[in-house]
Order: sequence, then C-alpha cells, then structure tokens
Amino acid sequence: MSEQNKSDISPVTANAAARKKWMLVLVVVFVLVALAYLVHWYVHGRNYEYSDDAYVAANIVQITPQVAGTAVGIAVNETDFVRAGEVLVTLDSTNAQVALRDAEAQLAQTVREVRTLYAANNSLTSTLAQHRAELDQARTDMSNAQEDLVRRQPLVATGAVSREELQHAQTAVDAMRSHVAALTAALNTAQQQLLANQALTGGVAVRNHPRVLAAAVKVQQAYLDLHRVAILAPVDGYVGKRNVQLGQRVAIGVPLLTIIPLKQIWVDANYKESQLRRIRIGQPVALTADVYGDKVDYHGRVAGIGSGTGAAFALLPAQNATGNWIKVVQRVPVRIALDAKEVAVHPLRVGMSMEATVDLSVQDGAVLADAATPRDAAQTQVYSGADNSADTLINKIIDSNLGEQSLPVVKP
Repeated sequence: MSEQNKSDISPVTANAAARKKWMLVLVVVFVLVALAYLVHWYVHGRNYEYSDDAYVAANIVQITPQVAGTAVGIAVNETDFVRAGEVLVTLDSTNAQVALRDAEAQLAQTVREVRTLYAANNSLTSTLAQHRAELDQARTDMSNAQEDLVRRQPLVATGAVSREELQHAQTAVDAMRSHVAALTAALNTAQQQLLANQALTGGVAVRNHPRVLAAAVKVQQAYLDLHRVAILAPVDGYVGKRNVQLGQRVAIGVPLLTIIPLKQIWVDANYKESQLRRIRIGQPVALTADVYGDKVDYHGRVAGIGSGTGAAFALLPAQNATGNWIKVVQRVPVRIALDAKEVAVHPLRVGMSMEATVDLSVQDGAVLADAATPRDAAQTQVYSGADNSADTLINKIIDSNLGEQSLPVVKP
C-alpha cells in the first residue's frame, strides 16, 4: 500500500479506536453505577418503603347542641385555643327555666298526693277497727235479742206474754240481724279499700314511690336541659371552623363548630399494594413535613394498617356494575403515630403534606392489630356531675314536701 493510502486511513482508524475506548468507559461506568445501586438497594434500600402521599390527620371534634334553642352568646372564634369545660356557645334558657319550674311543681304535687295515700292507710285502719267494734257490739245485741225471743215464745201459750210483745221481740231480732249484715258489709268494704291502698303504697317509702320517681325523672330531664344550654368544649384544642352566629336558631345535633386537638395528631401515609408486603405494626418511620422541609425530622412508628383501600370507602366504589371501574394500583392508608415531643416543638396542622419512610428491618410486628393490644380510650369528663346536682335538687323538693306528717307504710 502506498504512503498516501496509509495517511488517508489512519485518522479513521484513530477515531474508531477512540470511540471504542469511550464506549468501553461508559459501559464500565454504567455497570459500576448499576452495581453501586444494586449494593445500595441490597444493603439499605430494600429495607425501606417511601411514600410522599402522606398527610397529617387528627380527631376533628364536632360540637353539636344537645337541646334546641337560639344562640345568645358565642365565646370563641376560629383559631382560638380552648380548654375542656370552657363555654363555647350559650343558648337562650327561658324555655328551659319554665320547663324546670313546671317539673318542680309537678314533683311537689305528686309527693303530696302520695303522702295522702300513705295517710289513708292509717285512716282506713282506724275505720276498720271501728267497724269491727261496732260489729261485735251488734252481734252481742242480736244474741241478747234472740235470747229474749226464745224466752217469750213459751210464755205466749200461758198468757204471760202477749202476742204483740212477742212480735216486738221478733222485730228487734230482725232489725239487729239487718244491722249486723250492714256492719259486716261495711267491714268488708273497708278491708278491700285498705288492701287496695296498701297495694299502691306497700313495700316502699314515699320518696321511692313509682309516681314520685316518675315525677323526679321529669325534673332531672328539665334540669339537664337547662344545664345544656351552655355548650362546653369536650377536649382541649383549637377551633377549626365556626358555623354558628348570634341569633341563629339551632336544632339538636346540628354542627356548630369544630375543635381540633393538635397535640393528638398522626399521619396517614398511603402506600401502594406492592409496598405493603413487609410493612408491620410497630416499625419505625422517618418523616419530613413540606412546611419545614428536610431541616426538621420527625420520628414515628406504624400504629396500624388500614382495613381497606381508599376506593373501597368511596361514595361510588369502583365496580363494573356502575361502569366506573378502572384497573389501577390501589393505595392503603398506614397510620403512623408521631413523637409528641417533636410535634410540640414543631407543630403540624391537619391536612399538611408529609413524606414517610418505613424501616422494614424489624419484621416481628403484626400485619393486623390484635384485639388485646392496649390502647388509650378517648373519653371526656366534661359532662359528668350534672346528674349529681339534679339529684340534690330532687331530694330537696321531696324533703320540703314530706314534712313531719309523712307516715310509714301500714301493714295489713
């Protein structure tokens, strides 16, 4: 080959060699990157599940009235912090006060009427004793009259006793017999009345009589209705949304406002079906909030895994019958409990976006919550105590209407 041909081919050969060299370098780089990623995934990545579909959640407490009325006082606005037991809204109490006074009067009247029943027992007992004494005397008188009649009957034949006198003796016996019969009937009537009255009063004192208890229940209900015109906050928290205005007529059960206890929040992280294989209750979770970015880290744990996907609880669940079914990867909410101390330092709001990464290295937890797992029960003591005050009022009314003339139950 000539020198001219060699000079023409060498640049092409040089470029091809350079390309092969750089291609080899790139392949090696890609292989190294793939190996590095594979090693990272095997050592670190495969033990974590990440989701940016996570949001802050909390108990949104709906404040609803237990009695109907007109709002005459509103003590809070949105964003205010309230403590359990504070008055939030006050309703007009005029009707409740009238109903309570009427119930108190009815209870007092009932106690006096029941006292009359107990007093009638003694009266009927005295009447019964009087009838028995009169009957005994009448029977004695009838016996004497009968003896007089028997003595006079033989004397009529001898003329010692006239027939007219004998007739008078017979008339006296008949009259006494009628009198005895009348007294016996009166005695039986008094006995029946006493038994009937004792059936209404037997076995209980006046304050425990069914009629008194029924009237007391009405007083208790009226007292509670009056007490409930002041609508209280059941928990500590922040007022989220207020719907009530002054002068508004509210009905029982209508939401007036909401309270959100921001110290009792958690995160609902939605993971794909394929990500749930190794998620267990109790696994640690690292979280970040969009509001603070990567500068603030939160630490939590998996508190529970949802019992269904979001689509299953939708208003129109996906199904072929409705024509809205599309095959997509479903997500299941995973409840993550947060560290209360971290939340206190960096507060969160309901609905804020979070990013959650679950550490899968611990696999000894359960997939479903056990019924025997200890948990904190949500409860409030704000509404307790009103019954005790109502009982005090009821006892006061009963005692003031019993007086010193209250009589015990008379046994037959």
